[in-house]
Amino acid sequence: MNSLKKTIKIWIRYGLIGLNSILTLLPTNEKRVLFESFNGKGLTDNPKAIYDQMVNDFPDATGQLFWGVKGQLYGDLTRKYPEAKIVKRWSLKWIWISATARFWIFNSRMPTWWKKNKRTVYVQTWHGTPLKHLALDMEQVKLPGNSREKYLTEFVKEAQRWDYLIAANQYSETIFKRAFKFQNVFLETGYPRNDVLIQKNTATDVKNLKRRMVGNPNLRVITYAPTWREDDFISVGHYHFRWHFRLEKIMNALPDDTILLIRPHYLVTDKIDISGFEDRVIIDSESDMNEIYLITDVMITDYSSVMFDFSILKRPMLFFAYDLDYYRDDLRGFYFDYYTELPGPIVQNEDELLEQIRSLVKTDFKEPDPKRFNQFAERFVSWEKGTAAKQVIQKVGYGGIVK
Repeated sequence: MNSLKKTIKIWIRYGLIGLNSILTLLPTNEKRVLFESFNGKGLTDNPKAIYDQMVNDFPDATGQLFWGVKGQLYGDLTRKYPEAKIVKRWSLKWIWISATARFWIFNSRMPTWWKKNKRTVYVQTWHGTPLKHLALDMEQVKLPGNSREKYLTEFVKEAQRWDYLIAANQYSETIFKRAFKFQNVFLETGYPRNDVLIQKNTATDVKNLKRRMVGNPNLRVITYAPTWREDDFISVGHYHFRWHFRLEKIMNALPDDTILLIRPHYLVTDKIDISGFEDRVIIDSESDMNEIYLITDVMITDYSSVMFDFSILKRPMLFFAYDLDYYRDDLRGFYFDYYTELPGPIVQNEDELLEQIRSLVKTDFKEPDPKRFNQFAERFVSWEKGTAAKQVIQKVGYGGIVK
């Protein structure tokens, strides 16, 4: 039965590919844009920021701005975003839009077997400043179902289709050029998703967000946002979440006016147990990450690129790297000196984490090393001016305006 299902799926794929090959011969609609975020997992990240800017700047074109989403998420997302034009990925309507859109605006890769209309402009926004080695810089690939050779061949082939690639900083541009073999046009704009971190970082906006997201505008929020471990998978595309500190210890160290927000990586699908602390611990895997940044008073992360975006806000960070030696030496490695260049202290076990949390509580969550922090911010977020989305739209020529 499984073999039969697999055979049927293969034939369906070939049928869709054939249909797409015919449709991509048609002219594109100059106003039509297909947006996708993390291969259809939501209306988020850089594509969402560009979409919102287009809606604001070109209200007459909103009927041609489409989002491709996974079929199983279609119902929830259409209810959440009733004003958006949302279509199921791989449906006939999605195939038509994909083939006739003037622009593809994605933040992750499209399968290379899916052909692009030669008139379609492919804008790759990407989804973070790289800390860990990417693509051709990776010495080994520990992803289920992928050999290193296959992974890298597909990656480079896909990157060659990108007409534009957003760079958040010069550091990223240099890495992307080498690791992706990208030879087309860089958009040196900063990340559109970060515009809101500059535009909405006011006391009033933050209090309003806290009221909506955690129920109390006066609570302080510590966010724990670890990355995924690529060799700790459940199955293809599904990864574990594992505690490496006792929740009770952490919560006892925090004042009563402080809550812990857990933001799992989007590939983590484990159920996270917060039994006994439901009133002071929130698991939020759905909210826009920028809104989480804005309500966060202290960020705890590890090797995640959240460190770059969050540094725009100039708030304290802790780096809970419990598996640092293994992660550095055996997985993707790092592009810079993790020990000396981070904008906050590294902790590798529960005791060290508790010590740093207690220290921050004593100083009322003040940044412990402003000089080091500012050096980091200058290198990685100095291109962020709050206007990236508008710049991208202008530079790629949407609406007939090219700058």
